[in-house]
Amino acid sequence: MPPLSNLFRRVGYDDLPGWTEDDQRPAFEAFRRSAFQALTKPYRTGGLGVDFGAFAPAYEEARATGALGRVEARSFFERHFVPALVEPDGAEKGLVTGFYEPEVEASPVRTPDFAVPLLLRPADLVDVDYLNRPAGFDPYLAFGRETEGGIVEYFDRGEIERGALQGRGLELAWLENKVDAFFIHVQGAARLRMPDGNTRRVTYAAKSGQRFSGPGRILADLGEIPLAQVTMQSIRAWFAAHPERVDEILWQNRSYIFFREAEVDDPALGPVAAAKVPLTPGRSVAVDRLLHTFGTPFYIDAPQLTAFDQRPFRRLMIAQDTGSAIVGPARGDLFAGSGNAAGEIAGVVRNDADFFALLPRGLFEGRQP
Repeated sequence: MPPLSNLFRRVGYDDLPGWTEDDQRPAFEAFRRSAFQALTKPYRTGGLGVDFGAFAPAYEEARATGALGRVEARSFFERHFVPALVEPDGAEKGLVTGFYEPEVEASPVRTPDFAVPLLLRPADLVDVDYLNRPAGFDPYLAFGRETEGGIVEYFDRGEIERGALQGRGLELAWLENKVDAFFIHVQGAARLRMPDGNTRRVTYAAKSGQRFSGPGRILADLGEIPLAQVTMQSIRAWFAAHPERVDEILWQNRSYIFFREAEVDDPALGPVAAAKVPLTPGRSVAVDRLLHTFGTPFYIDAPQLTAFDQRPFRRLMIAQDTGSAIVGPARGDLFAGSGNAAGEIAGVVRNDADFFALLPRGLFEGRQP
């Protein structure tokens, strides 16, 4: 296992702003879900050296414990974990953004009004790793297209939307709006309100593999929206004002997402994400999976962020998802929930933050405090 990174600076719970004001009960329930999932498949230890095995005592107690009161939940984390400030090289602060599960009208069949598809994973899309990566193949690409002549780069967004996969029967559902479909791609999941009154959930299955290029950055570089004013809401407003330029901008993001259907077991929870547990609104955070270990609690202090409850954001979160844009030791994407209200929150989150990782006490045995 890699040694524990020196990017973690051990501190005390008194150094966590607002720690005693936070209600850690929802975070405990989210942590408990990861504890049960870890019995099915252990989480991989991240590159910063937070050994998955060190979570065993906390996981065992969480699985054996029912619902906790507020004081008991805080005590649980204080007994099992040591807080450590994440100090990224060359940066004073971390950064948080927000994500959510959109909820939109959809149709199971194409109609004049519903003509934008969400697609299933194609049969010729294959995972690419060191075992099958062709010589000269872009090392970034983790997916490719299987052909008689070997693996090649998969069709990109523009090619797919111009019909590269047409006629294969991959359409999972149809939407009214291409921009809605794009933001579902960005979020990686959605709830679809069908004409029969039922709600279906779709979630990420695979991607074409190319690099993600966010429309906000593209529009800022073009001088269309000042970078400081880029939010999901400002991007949507620009697209609504310039419908003739939607393809021009969106096709610059070559990455394309494929989906699968998933159950809505608990309407209060989000989709099952990368850590294989349903996300908890306001308590699950996406982190850099190469660096961090799923299940790690993070206390995040973002005093300028008030979108969640009109108070400075100081909450215990559990690392339960990841994303291609979430890169770095102090970088997080906060899950805001499902539906339009959650989208209003997630769309404006872009704030400096301090990240305090709660590390298993066993990692510090024999170390000086």
